[in-house]
Amino acid sequence: MITARQPVQDTAIGPMVISAVEQYESEDRRIVDDPLAASMLAPAIRAAVAGCRAPAVRRAMINAGERSVPGAWGSLLCRKRYADDQVEDALQAGIKQVVLLGAGFDTRSVRLIAPRGATAYEADLSGNITAKRKRLDKAFGRVPDRVHLVPVDFERDDPLEVLSRAGFDPHLPALFVWEAVTQYLTLAAVRSMLKSLSGAVRDSRLIFTYVLKDLIEGSDLHGADGLYQRFVIKDQTWQFGLDPAEPRSLLGPYGWAVIEDVGPDDYTERYLRPAGRDLQVMAIERFVRATKIS
Repeated sequence: MITARQPVQDTAIGPMVISAVEQYESEDRRIVDDPLAASMLAPAIRAAVAGCRAPAVRRAMINAGERSVPGAWGSLLCRKRYADDQVEDALQAGIKQVVLLGAGFDTRSVRLIAPRGATAYEADLSGNITAKRKRLDKAFGRVPDRVHLVPVDFERDDPLEVLSRAGFDPHLPALFVWEAVTQYLTLAAVRSMLKSLSGAVRDSRLIFTYVLKDLIEGSDLHGADGLYQRFVIKDQTWQFGLDPAEPRSLLGPYGWAVIEDVGPDDYTERYLRPAGRDLQVMAIERFVRATKIS
C-alpha cells in the first residue's frame, strides 16, 4: 500500500515545470507543445520558469536538472510527447472519450481532448483532484466543458465503476492514459486496475509507463541511483516494476494485446534527433501501447 500520499501528489509538479520551460524553445526544437503548462504552477514557480525565456537561464536550469537526475529532463519531455501523440492518434481514429489515470496537473484534457469535441475523464487521488480543480478554475474561470475530474484511489477503488458513475460510457471505445503511475502501486493494485479495464470494449486503447523491475529490486540501478534512494529506499513509494519481456504476459489475460513498448532509443530517434536536441534519456522507464482485442 502507499502509506505516504503527499510525496506521490508532489511528483505532479516537476513534469509541468519541464513542460513550461520547454515552451521557450523554438518551434523546430520543441518536443512538447503545451502553452497551458505554466498556468498549472504556483505563482512563485511560474515566475522562476518565466526567467527561462533567456536561453542562458534555460540552459542553466536544464543542466541543474541533469546534474540532479541524469536523463530525467529528456525522459519527461519524450514521455509526454509520446502520450500526446497517442491521444492525437486516438482522436483522429474517432475515439470520443479519453481517461487520464493519474492525470496530475497535465493539461491534455483542456489542450487536446475537449477542444476536439471528445470527453476527458481525469482520475486521480482526491488531493490532486482538488488542486487541479483550483488551477482550472483560476485559468478558465471554471472546469471546462467535457472535462470531468474524478477522485479515485487506485489501491481501493474499481476505476471503471467509479468512472461510469461520473458519466463514462463503458459501451464505447476509449483511450486510457496511465502515465507515471504504476510504480507507485502494489502488484495487486496493478492487477486490480487491469481487471477493471478488462471491461473496456474491443478496440479501446491503453498506454502506460512502467519502471524497470531491476531498479525496484535494486539489482541494477541503470545510473538512476538518486531516484532509487529517494523513491525506493527513503520514501518507499516506488513499489512495482516490470522486465521488458513481461508486459505481454501481464496484459494478455485481461484482453489487451501489446502493440509496442518504447524506450530511450525510440525516443531519441522519434523526437530528439529530428529536433536537433542533445538530451540524455533515462533507461529506467518505458511506455507500452496496447489495444483491446477481446
